[in-house]
Amino acid sequence: MMKLLLAVFLSLTTLASAHYTFPALIVNGQTTPAWQYVRRTNNYQSNGPVTDVRSQDFRCYNSQTRATAQTYTGISAGSRIGFATNQGITHPSTTNIYMAKAPAGVDVASWDGSGAVWFKVHEISAVTNGGSSITFPSNGMRSVEFSLPSSLPSGQYLVRIENVALHSASGMNGAQWYISCAQIEVTSGGNGNPSPLVSIPGVYTGSEPGVMLNIYYPVPKTYVQPGPAVWRG
Repeated sequence: MMKLLLAVFLSLTTLASAHYTFPALIVNGQTTPAWQYVRRTNNYQSNGPVTDVRSQDFRCYNSQTRATAQTYTGISAGSRIGFATNQGITHPSTTNIYMAKAPAGVDVASWDGSGAVWFKVHEISAVTNGGSSITFPSNGMRSVEFSLPSSLPSGQYLVRIENVALHSASGMNGAQWYISCAQIEVTSGGNGNPSPLVSIPGVYTGSEPGVMLNIYYPVPKTYVQPGPAVWRG
């Protein structure tokens, strides 16, 4: 009995160690404390993923914690920001980052990001070469960073990262999504018009060719990054 319990414990430990979270915001090269500017997610201890793209957890993954965070203020448009992992991305995966601007007069800390308000600002896709191999640049990264468009309007925003692990994605809900939302305030912004705008959840059905696929056999000849086009300002 003790051996069985030990085996279960070790298997669960291994499973948790293979997963990860994105608990820290990075601003201009400086990594902030975990969960200070990022809403604490349900998996902050387990590291477990979201698998249902239709669930409310697919937005910011904080239905159980009900967490908000501090808002990082004074980030100029054009600054470089991103997310740090707790232990590195350990799965073959691709990555998207979305943003959503809080309505005028609404504090982003109390805003849930509902509606068609999200636009994509960064992506890391897979690399294919016609069917002989597929590689995943996200795999192994300890952080994901990008530059805010210089024409991004000033205001308060949710910044949401989604990393979709594809090692078991051959069936519906097989893809594993690792998600976090940070809160920032952008200053010195421009007059850009971010688009296209999508709802989260709602942006995916779960059956997209970049979400439900077998990455091992036959090796995909191409890879279609899920979600809308990146808005670059």
